[in-house]
Amino acid sequence: MTPYGSLRTHGAGILRRQDDGERVTLAGWVATRRDHGGKAFFDLRDRSGVVQVVAESDEALDTVHRLRSEYVVRVTGAVRVRPEGMTNDALDTGEVEVAAGDVEILSSSLTPPFPLEDRVDADETMRLQYRYLDIRRPSVARVMRIRSQVTGVIRRVMEANGFLDIETPLLTRSTPEGARDFLVPSRLQPGSFYALPQSPQLFKQLLMVAGMERYYQIARCFRDEDLRADRQPEFTQLDVEASFITEEDIYSLHEELMATLWREVLEVELALPFPRLRFDEAMRRYGSDKPDTRFDMELVELGEVFADTEVGVFKGALHAGGSVIALCLPQGGSSTRKQFDEWVEFAKRRGARGLAWGVVESPTDPSGQEGRGSLRSPLSKFMRPEEIAGVLSATGARPGDAVFFGAGTTRPTQELMGAVRVAMAERHGLIPDSLWNFVWITDWPMFEWNDDDKRWDAMHHPFTAPATQWLDRLEDAPGEATARAYDLALNGTELGGGSIRIHQRDVQERVFTLLGIDEDEAREKFGFLLDGLSYGAPPHGGIAFGLDRLVMLMAGGQSLRDVIPFPKTQSGADPLTAAPAPVDDDQLAAVGLRTLPPSAKG
Repeated sequence: MTPYGSLRTHGAGILRRQDDGERVTLAGWVATRRDHGGKAFFDLRDRSGVVQVVAESDEALDTVHRLRSEYVVRVTGAVRVRPEGMTNDALDTGEVEVAAGDVEILSSSLTPPFPLEDRVDADETMRLQYRYLDIRRPSVARVMRIRSQVTGVIRRVMEANGFLDIETPLLTRSTPEGARDFLVPSRLQPGSFYALPQSPQLFKQLLMVAGMERYYQIARCFRDEDLRADRQPEFTQLDVEASFITEEDIYSLHEELMATLWREVLEVELALPFPRLRFDEAMRRYGSDKPDTRFDMELVELGEVFADTEVGVFKGALHAGGSVIALCLPQGGSSTRKQFDEWVEFAKRRGARGLAWGVVESPTDPSGQEGRGSLRSPLSKFMRPEEIAGVLSATGARPGDAVFFGAGTTRPTQELMGAVRVAMAERHGLIPDSLWNFVWITDWPMFEWNDDDKRWDAMHHPFTAPATQWLDRLEDAPGEATARAYDLALNGTELGGGSIRIHQRDVQERVFTLLGIDEDEAREKFGFLLDGLSYGAPPHGGIAFGLDRLVMLMAGGQSLRDVIPFPKTQSGADPLTAAPAPVDDDQLAAVGLRTLPPSAKG
């Protein structure tokens, strides 16, 4: 089979000046049509691109006059260089055109409900309802090509490194992984349910027990959770697991993978190796476990500066074991009072009590404040001169800058100031568009305290191995234990995460106990994994990357819906097929179910 099929000889978008005089047969869609006296022109679009076709013979003209947008046609003619001054620099084929001797209509089309152009004002729901038309738009088609390139490169790199592509089940049992499962009722076992997998986690670990040693899969996964721009109920991830490895193996493999992807798909060379930040350092400096390192504006801890302060909000936070954290906005002192108040409201919407601020001004005394300036702030009258000097020294703030302060429990305050940092940088245009800043986040906490349920939760997932120095003393201080876990972030977005896994049954049972999973529950939900760990499980670890998110970043998209062929809306609906939809009573009865009227649902 030829690359273009038997009905054509060339792709429309590949024709160039060197093809002048060649006879070609093309097939595709009519993008636009233009009549000029005795000539008629139309742009022919196929997957490879667009080329201008000119009909000059009476027979071709007669057919072209009947064409409408999105008709499917077959064209036979000769390539020729366009006349001087008639080239189109906006097209890759803009130096040539095809002089058609024959134009055949293969299929007619209704008028599309919206223009099939890159810039379109149609409502997103409308575009998703007619997604097969939306994908014809060059910008969307380009993303689909990028997605295909990405998966092709992934397969080549993984296979070159000895990984086997192995499928895992889509119908499995429900296990707690942080989000609700999609459930599938069993017809053969009424009252019992399958669950669609949130990830292949347990199966890939069992493949390591099975001796496969190196596994990968471009896997479909499902999570029944509230949707956002970066969430979909069904999504695709690159899933990887390997035996007899350490974290360094994971880092080097996936740095090679990312470098190859950027080189082959975007023609960009990445600097290797990627930098690494411990989790606690990322939170301290950036207020995020997926920091955007393309710009400075790092957070500054001011506990020492305000150790003996009489500023009430700072004093209260520090005495309660919390933190006072500052952020300097370069030249932010020109902001209006209304703009400062907007940042205070920004903080309140994120659950904070507020956000303090100050403007750095030139000192009235040239010798004062070591030449750094003074601080004009609603809190200035409560600060001692040495505290103001300490703030300016610690933050590096200069006259004309603005300093913002958050105070409270350490982790929430870090997260608040991290969000303020990114929002301010976006608003003030401080983030370079052309940089690709990858960073590994390492040494995650093993557990985090769930204050609502009064128990420990796994920071990554329950199968993550503790750091070696914590293996024998996990129970002594769970809140201090670190894990052999790692994430890869890019420009403030989490690309993926993974860990070295627990491969010893007794350690896995101890972790379950710390998480409040007793022996009976562990047996019921994870018995097959525990059994597998009893039969010579090798040391192993892995990682999973969100493929949709990766493609979104590479393609410059703003939402996962931009890069998924047939996505769901934010309500989880599919406008194309009108799913989810009711099913008839017979189908429900076959699986032992019935629906309740809305008034009966609790």
